[in-house]
Amino acid sequence: MTEAANERGAEAETTISDGVVDLIGVLAYGELSAFDRMSEDSRTAPTLSGRAALASMAAAEIGHYARLERFLAEHGIAVEDAMKPFVAHFDAFHASTAPRSWLESLVKAYVGDGLAADLYREMANWLDQETRELVLEVLADTGHSAFAEREVAAGIAADARQRDRLALWGRRLLGEALTQAQYVVAERDGLSELIVTGSGDLSGIAGLFRRLQQGHTKRMQVLGLG
Repeated sequence: MTEAANERGAEAETTISDGVVDLIGVLAYGELSAFDRMSEDSRTAPTLSGRAALASMAAAEIGHYARLERFLAEHGIAVEDAMKPFVAHFDAFHASTAPRSWLESLVKAYVGDGLAADLYREMANWLDQETRELVLEVLADTGHSAFAEREVAAGIAADARQRDRLALWGRRLLGEALTQAQYVVAERDGLSELIVTGSGDLSGIAGLFRRLQQGHTKRMQVLGLG
């Protein structure tokens, strides 16, 4: 390979912005966490079919993680380095919202993954085509949403008292998730710059979080918990 070609290759590795590194990093840790959570939840499923369904979804999540890892590697970035700034916040969220039942675990994944997907899809609109397509690819629904909707509906049908409990649980999850998201945006300059630039100004960030809350409300209504 010629020296000029080497220089072009090195330049290609440095074209990814700090904001994009942050976005891919937080996505990657989210996918890794989703794999861990679904694998664990599958062992508490009340039926073998439910266990198999969650195990299959967990496999899809780790496939998404591998895709993000390859993208970062192609730009000379280790996935561990990109994920590291987000580990503490993700782990704090999961530690403070440990589900106490099968249905709570499903609502948590439904609410948490839905909020994250809403945020990342909005941000994808501000990216170059290659990165946008990657983000949308890994956000593709693995089937968990429909699965959670069926299971929660069946749980409420079997015990109507679950409705109020799960509605309160959903509101708590929203508060915790938004708090951690705000901390992350405030701490990561690249990510906050990406959001401010994409949304227009600081008021755009406030509008973004309002839309996330509205999406949560609609999602809870679909679950029958509105």
